[in-house]
Amino acid sequence: MLAETLESVRSSPSKRTLYVRVVVAALAAILVLKIYWFVRWGFWHDQQVPDFAAFHLVAQRIWLGDLDLTYQFSLFMKMQASLSGGASGFMPWTYPPQFDLLLAPLAFLPTWAAYALFTGTTLAAYLMTLRKLAGEYFAQVLVILFPAIAITIGCGQNGLLTGALIGLICVHAERRQVLAGLALGAMVIKPHLAVAIGLYLLATRQWATIAVAAALVLVSSLACTLAFGPQIWLAWLGAIRESASFLEQGSYPLFRMISSYAALYNFGVPASGAFWGQIAIAGLALSAVALGIARRMPPSFTLGIAALVSVMISPYAYDYDLPIAGIGLALVLPYLPKVANPRERSMMYALIMLAGAYGLLQSTNLASSFDEHFKPAIAGAALMVLLAMLLRMMWRDAPPVTAAELGAPAGALE
Repeated sequence: MLAETLESVRSSPSKRTLYVRVVVAALAAILVLKIYWFVRWGFWHDQQVPDFAAFHLVAQRIWLGDLDLTYQFSLFMKMQASLSGGASGFMPWTYPPQFDLLLAPLAFLPTWAAYALFTGTTLAAYLMTLRKLAGEYFAQVLVILFPAIAITIGCGQNGLLTGALIGLICVHAERRQVLAGLALGAMVIKPHLAVAIGLYLLATRQWATIAVAAALVLVSSLACTLAFGPQIWLAWLGAIRESASFLEQGSYPLFRMISSYAALYNFGVPASGAFWGQIAIAGLALSAVALGIARRMPPSFTLGIAALVSVMISPYAYDYDLPIAGIGLALVLPYLPKVANPRERSMMYALIMLAGAYGLLQSTNLASSFDEHFKPAIAGAALMVLLAMLLRMMWRDAPPVTAAELGAPAGALE
């Protein structure tokens, strides 16, 4: 069975070390090859436009003084086309201004160096945080998450950054609430991915963490207003409204999305029905967190569930957001043998691997030769099945709570 194969990865220290070295070396090789790609061809080659191109372009527009124009889709596409000789992808800019502020220094670096700094730094941060949480399960999580991490490196997206931030919240919950609050506040760059973690912190009354996060959001918002002017917020809200209409029209590459909305829409459900389906799935995902707290499951297990379902809340979730699920998996793995049989664990591992591997496949030249409108959003369907399995498992069997876990939710994580 798949579970037995993957779980044998941690059978001995030497075997764990071997797998970690192999996977990390493979990820480093992908990073180096992508850097070489940018050195050799730049961002625009053979009609292929990596997502990081938008990051670097936005960083440049900040210093040109017209950042607000990047939030207008038609103008942003023209900016991309002017740099690519006409090639561009469907990349509306909808990130909060705080992410713009983070990207600003990258404008002073050549394309390859900007990519190397951003992706290399976030990859290192993610792997260190994941190792802290996973312990002896680190090698197993790396093998399962390899496709998702690889696709994130390949497109230069920020999934490793958000994964590291969610991981830091989990590492420092309870004992170092100021640090956890800073990480939670930094998730303002993608707030829809922090909803489940936020619910956990509210339900467990971690007020210091929430207060620090709120303070960071307010301070960073003031900094953005001073840096970009108050009009930046109107531009951002306009982009949000525009992106909602794009989603309703199916303009986004839904086959790369991992949301239930994308899965339902691509399977022929009307936009309104897919939207209500997304709301239902989001409700079930949040109920899994509430169920873990209500049934007094081990706090680290419930925190892991919150991280796992974080990518199931919003319709705007892509395969490169899956590193967050790796954080949840790292926390849940020690308890799985107590609540799931080998067949169930095999299916859970397979679903997570499928969600990442499908995106990796779709990024290849072979996959791109087909009409994207005929590509089903398999990753979204896989996560819907995973959520159903998690809810069934949690309702059926609650792993026992130890005194140490009950006293310090993050104690085992420090």
